[in-house]
Amino acid sequence: MALFQRKVATPKLPPKERMPRHVAIIMDGNGRWAKARGLPRIEGHRQGVLAVERILNLCKEIGIRYLTLYCFSNENWKRPRPELDFLMGLLKTYLIKQSESLVAQGVRLQIIGRREGLPNEVLEIMDRTVELSSKSDQFTLCLAINYGSRQEMVDAIRSIANQVKDGHLSPDDIHESTIQNALYTHGAPDPDLVIRTSGEMRLSNFLLWQISYSELWVTKKLWPEFSREDFIEAIHDFATRQRRFGGVDSDESSS
Repeated sequence: MALFQRKVATPKLPPKERMPRHVAIIMDGNGRWAKARGLPRIEGHRQGVLAVERILNLCKEIGIRYLTLYCFSNENWKRPRPELDFLMGLLKTYLIKQSESLVAQGVRLQIIGRREGLPNEVLEIMDRTVELSSKSDQFTLCLAINYGSRQEMVDAIRSIANQVKDGHLSPDDIHESTIQNALYTHGAPDPDLVIRTSGEMRLSNFLLWQISYSELWVTKKLWPEFSREDFIEAIHDFATRQRRFGGVDSDESSS
């Protein structure tokens, strides 16, 4: 399946002002999907890629501006070596296959996470695709690879500490924006909506700073079976939420 090529009926959407600008997804359940069908875990990852492609197509179609996908956490290195080798190969193949399509369709690719441990050939392809797509501005796809939010915060604190050590920053001048700008995601808006598949009710060390006020939506569907219709359901549910950001509704404040 090529990105953004398949034409399907445009779904009914909430009003534009109720749509999320940035959606982040914890893609969970590839292994369980395969196990339930008597298949090897790697087949679940293959099917997971197809789910990525159909959700990417949909986001571009309905006007979502940012999509962040939790692809590989730094805890995932504990998995069996054959599965890790397959995942790295799948990532390499996917980026090679889609790099031209991303650029042609105005998609900017961003990668967040630590580089240590990733194979050199994967890093080279990642860097090349990010560079090729850097001037695109219609849609941003962010892949969290070898990512962990606590590790991201450690790296941000180290960066800020070095600025203080070098005399470029006073401790009194450290604010929330200082930390925000030191994170991997600097320059991108925080997610409005976080979707988690497989029914797990946890954040799994994903964007802990950035999703402080994000709306959460959990489905029992496993990632390979997550459909366009499921995504639209999440969007409609998001549109019904009252996002107070610590405040109260106007009608509550007057009562």
